[in-house]
Amino acid sequence: MSQNWISSPFHKKMGTVPIFRKMLWERIVEALIRFSGWITLIILGLITVMLFREGLPIFSYTDPLSFIFGTTWLPVSSPPQFGILPFIVGSLVVTFVALLIAIPLGVGAAAFLSEIASSGLREFLKPIIEILAGIPSIVLGFIGFILLAPVVQSIFHLSTGLNGLTAGIMLSLICLPTIISISEDAISAVPKEYKEASYALGATKWQTIRKVILPASSHGIVASIMLGIGRAIGETMTVLMVSGGRLSIPTNITDPMSVLTARIAIEINNASFRGLQFQALFSMGIVLFLITLVVNIISDLVLEKQKRRLGQL
Repeated sequence: MSQNWISSPFHKKMGTVPIFRKMLWERIVEALIRFSGWITLIILGLITVMLFREGLPIFSYTDPLSFIFGTTWLPVSSPPQFGILPFIVGSLVVTFVALLIAIPLGVGAAAFLSEIASSGLREFLKPIIEILAGIPSIVLGFIGFILLAPVVQSIFHLSTGLNGLTAGIMLSLICLPTIISISEDAISAVPKEYKEASYALGATKWQTIRKVILPASSHGIVASIMLGIGRAIGETMTVLMVSGGRLSIPTNITDPMSVLTARIAIEINNASFRGLQFQALFSMGIVLFLITLVVNIISDLVLEKQKRRLGQL
């Protein structure tokens, strides 16, 4: 009788409907995910097309080499001169200073939270790190302008504390939450067997962290650093307020300097629509786009090399 029930049309109908609904729901979700992916690609593509469409015409006035390696920026002179090398150097210097501070502090803090701190201390510190990530950049700019700049000026006996060092320090505070959060997740994901094997061989906690845990989580750490670089290069308001805004090439990290993002923000409202200055500012955006692209390519190469090295162990 039970066999007849299993093979009955009523049972087949009752069993088929949930399966059909499940398959239909899975197809809907799959279609939504596919749609979201294509929409994202289309939006990014349209942004890229607009960026190049508005920025490339400047090269009918000045050649790309003069634009990138020129040291004079006089967009409203007669004739106008467009040389963005001081802004490129300023962006790289400020980003380098920020990462020089943020990488060791961020990775160290992530290792501390994951491997050393007690659960209570970890639960107390993680929300503070998340709050730091939520502070508006203009607020950090005010803090740097009011508090940090006078300290830097006094310590190094400078004429002004608004310079690349101050901007780099403030940028490091912006990069830290990203590096700490992602690195901490990567370190926490290392299997317990790795640690237990290290301790079984007589390694100390420090040796285990340095030689086992950090190498095993290097993929996530490198990803956090790359995101930190992108965050630093793309930051505008904080750097605009504390970098000094000088238009010449800096020779020292304590020199006032200007960066690409800040210069775009300062001048875009005063540039005539699709005039030479407008096109030059969009070309700065192209340079930022290419710098970010190079950073991503380098990170992919580093990650791929690290995967191969770990696969051989």
